[in-house]
Amino acid sequence: MKIKDIDHITLTVTDLPATLRFYHEVFDMPIIETDDQRQSVLCGKQAIKFQLVDQPHPPTAGVPTAGSADFCIIVKDPLDEVKNHLTSYYVPIIAGPVERNGAHGKITSLYVNDPDNNLIEIAEYH
Repeated sequence: MKIKDIDHITLTVTDLPATLRFYHEVFDMPIIETDDQRQSVLCGKQAIKFQLVDQPHPPTAGVPTAGSADFCIIVKDPLDEVKNHLTSYYVPIIAGPVERNGAHGKITSLYVNDPDNNLIEIAEYH
């Protein structure tokens, strides 16, 4: 088997409108609607899909739980600008900047939570 890419991840959330607003407004991710009327956001070439904790979309993970995700997004902007942007939206930075190892080398990261407390690492490659 030859893996090409990751197409999407699915986050379990408690409030879909608040989640869509956060990812769209704070991260400028376009909202897309699929044929099955689900709403997602585009994150680069991948999608972040959402399911409500009380209305999961089968098949599901063992126990779909809001706030259990931890993922990293890569930004093109310098982290100082990202930090200012997050501050302008009143998004608390819970850690960083810190040096980490990304999939393709060294990164510098900031950490924030979304409305369900999913951990989002925002990083730039060196």
